[in-house]
Amino acid sequence: MTWDQMQELMGPATQETFQMVGVSAAVTVLLGLPLGVLLVLTDKGGLLANRAVNKAIGFVVNIARSVPFIILMIALISFTRWLVGTSIGWQAATVPLTIGAIPFFARLVETSVREVDRGLIEAVQSMGGSTWTIVRKTLLPEALPGIVASITTTVITLIGYSAMAGTVGGGGLGTLAVNYGYQRFETAFMWVIVAELVIIVTAVQLIGDFAVRSLAHRGRSGGRTRLLGRRPTTPDQDLVAS
Repeated sequence: MTWDQMQELMGPATQETFQMVGVSAAVTVLLGLPLGVLLVLTDKGGLLANRAVNKAIGFVVNIARSVPFIILMIALISFTRWLVGTSIGWQAATVPLTIGAIPFFARLVETSVREVDRGLIEAVQSMGGSTWTIVRKTLLPEALPGIVASITTTVITLIGYSAMAGTVGGGGLGTLAVNYGYQRFETAFMWVIVAELVIIVTAVQLIGDFAVRSLAHRGRSGGRTRLLGRRPTTPDQDLVAS
């Protein structure tokens, strides 16, 4: 196979990989973020402590995380066909990708949110902040670097899963590798696809690391002070300050 033939095949396959990973990552963050926060809020000592709800959510998340992705894809074929109208192609692959990634991402978010300084939460509570205010003004901003790192890890995992989806007609670079690299014994083409996946993963990791460092630096530059706001002063204190 010539280089021109490889390029002709890899262009559409790369686009499909980006589409399935992009859609899956967006839905995963949209659903996994509140799920991870809810795991923290409903845990013992949390703002919405509820043992029954926490155990139920944790049980579902653990079950979903324990199913190997390839088995999950096969088990969801009927559901995928009902939801998107087909069980092959990148559109179909987004369904098991998303369902497999949500519990994974939720646990990463839970870990990041748990690392938020308890003193900050108590400070906002003492000022009369509601649960929603604490989540929006304290938990999420303080955990943001960790959440971005979790998104980076999840996207990289989704890229790996998307390649695996190619074994059952999921489209993208995975299908290309199976159809040409494995079934037609185009070993060189296989390694070209592997190299492209390595480049994509490396680029995602570098972008994610840069974002995390930027957010962490901004947080050290006074983010916590802005969260707590300016303390009220008495007229005498204002006079001295002037």
